[in-house]
Amino acid sequence: MTSVPAYAVAGGTATPGGAYTFAVKLDIGDGKRSCSGALVDKQWVLTAAGCFADDPKSPKVTEGAPKWKTTATVGRTDLTGTAGTVTDVTQVVPYAGRDVVMAQLAKPVSGVTPVAVASAPPTQGEELKVIGFGRTKTEWVPDKLHAAAFTVDAVQDGKLEITGKSAAVCKGDTGGPALRESGGRVELVAVNSTSWQGGCLGTDPAETRTGAVDARVDDLGAWVQQVRYRQVFAAAPWEKATHIASGYFTGGSAGGTRHMDMIVRWKDAEVTLYQGSDDKDPRHPFAAEYQLAKPPVAGKTSIWQHVEQLTGASFGGGTDGLVVRWVDGELTQYTHVDAKGFHGEKMLAKAKNTTWPHAQQITAGRYSANQQRDDLLVTWDDGRVTLHPDLGTNGVADKAQKLLAKTSTWTHAGQVSAGEFTGKKTMDLLVRWSDGEATLYPGVDTAGFHGESNVRPEKSYWTNATAVVGGAFVANDRANDVIVSWANGSVSLYPGVDAAGTHEEIKIVK
Repeated sequence: MTSVPAYAVAGGTATPGGAYTFAVKLDIGDGKRSCSGALVDKQWVLTAAGCFADDPKSPKVTEGAPKWKTTATVGRTDLTGTAGTVTDVTQVVPYAGRDVVMAQLAKPVSGVTPVAVASAPPTQGEELKVIGFGRTKTEWVPDKLHAAAFTVDAVQDGKLEITGKSAAVCKGDTGGPALRESGGRVELVAVNSTSWQGGCLGTDPAETRTGAVDARVDDLGAWVQQVRYRQVFAAAPWEKATHIASGYFTGGSAGGTRHMDMIVRWKDAEVTLYQGSDDKDPRHPFAAEYQLAKPPVAGKTSIWQHVEQLTGASFGGGTDGLVVRWVDGELTQYTHVDAKGFHGEKMLAKAKNTTWPHAQQITAGRYSANQQRDDLLVTWDDGRVTLHPDLGTNGVADKAQKLLAKTSTWTHAGQVSAGEFTGKKTMDLLVRWSDGEATLYPGVDTAGFHGESNVRPEKSYWTNATAVVGGAFVANDRANDVIVSWANGSVSLYPGVDAAGTHEEIKIVK
């Protein structure tokens, strides 16, 4: 079998002009190679990694700009016409261990509906439709997209074997889609990888085998979503982020596949929920976003204009929730937050009370025997630090425990965040001070503080931090990563923070 991607579906038929407009013709290296692909997002194509590899038989590709200039033609199933879009490929993102790559286009494609990536695996004996712009039995460089039926012979981990009923996968079809068609719905199941090419023009006439091996994509939906979302996340106006909270709002839990989410409140009072990704790439910790609150229109107001502080918390029984301190001193618990909004609203302190207007910073964590992350740690304008255990049961009225008496030092606590940085029985506290210093307090509990570790020096760049939050954004074993948004609009992720320091800084928004 061969995987040389300078490789239509021999024996197939030309497709009607309005069918499969998501099909993509790739010209790599000004004619050096030709491949096919499928548009899975307005600006992303799913195809074979071997198309961009030095040795297509060993499809190893480095993420970044393609080695050779690559042009994509999308929405033009008849290449002699002028329909669709022709644009460059600017970067490729390979999936490790599989002949699959996502190729980003220089500009979004309009007028073409991307094909959906299947979520159910193929089955032995299932019929798939394979399409491509490669050779046919009689044409070296055909002008039209061709399609043919193939049968699934075997389903394996990451790949499947297929055989053409009266056609073969030929040169130029590499990366082309294998499609499931059912009930009027078309789904992308796999992409062409290697083939015997029996009956293709230029193949030895003695070769009659029409089998091929395709790389499965039905189990890559989460990865595809994460890759296509990258530019959306980076394009947000991060210089306008005012508050950040972390938690499992869209599902998942420590040790699971989906990592922690992040809620951001913006200067215009919009509130956005960012869904954690399902892999461990620290450069891209989020895979989708949901608008929880819209910015107010002219002449109207939003309660989210009045946020003073907010923190993620876990009250049990479902998705995580949120605690919000408002400018008038009111304190609100949202027992559950998810992609559809805020649920289980509970007033913890009334507006215009005489106590909570003096709070400075709040963070919720697991600081008591209760295993929920709903113990509220508070710093006050007179330098006190208090702990309010088990908000879900006790609220904040009578159960406050003093961790520190009045001290001028703690009036300089710029941001505070709970996290699991040192592996103690209870959570730690990360404090970013007004002078740029950052300190970890390990294993904070109802008895108070138990030592400290300096993780950022005085007068560090952290003086420019606008929001700091701990969470499980990478490995998802425990909340020992830190995300910082900066005044200049960039955002950093520090994976695996511990008592020795913040270690590597990864710019997730530059």
